[in-house]
Amino acid sequence: MTEIRLLGICGSLRKASHNMTLLKTAQQLLPQGVTLQIADLTEVPFFNADLTSKPAAVVVLLDAFRQADGLLFACPEYNYSIAPALKNALDWASREPDNHLLAGKAAAIMGAGGGMGTSRAQYHLRQVGVYLDLHFVNKPEVFVNAFSGVFAADGALLDDKIRANIQAQLIALQALVTQCKK
Repeated sequence: MTEIRLLGICGSLRKASHNMTLLKTAQQLLPQGVTLQIADLTEVPFFNADLTSKPAAVVVLLDAFRQADGLLFACPEYNYSIAPALKNALDWASREPDNHLLAGKAAAIMGAGGGMGTSRAQYHLRQVGVYLDLHFVNKPEVFVNAFSGVFAADGALLDDKIRANIQAQLIALQALVTQCKK
């Protein structure tokens, strides 16, 4: 079986981001034969079609998209929608010829936020993904209420049910990547 390479993209740029914690937790729970690289969006400028060349951070990001078999989004919710850093990463990737970095790829979404755990932003990301021709894992969904005591003071994820849900989502993503690659 060929190794499956996932690219994790966190929409939050905060150092103490609970969404980044979800991606790092996912790295600990990967099924056999799956790797997860987490993209660094901190230096990626906003997409601007007037730029005559791609900034270095964008070149690195696009190469990571190119190498990925599937995508794992950690989606915070800003004003009932997708965080700008996450949308910007998708905007850069989608501008490549024929949307070849995104079209047909399997993806999964998780998120930590307020009471509904980023559900609105996740559904909005699914809408964007329809246009980008992404194929999303439908179940399980991972919605984490970041303010319900599931994270330790140092940011670590404490809740075993959430860890199990993340692990189940990774198994579903592995299966969907395999299906999409056929």
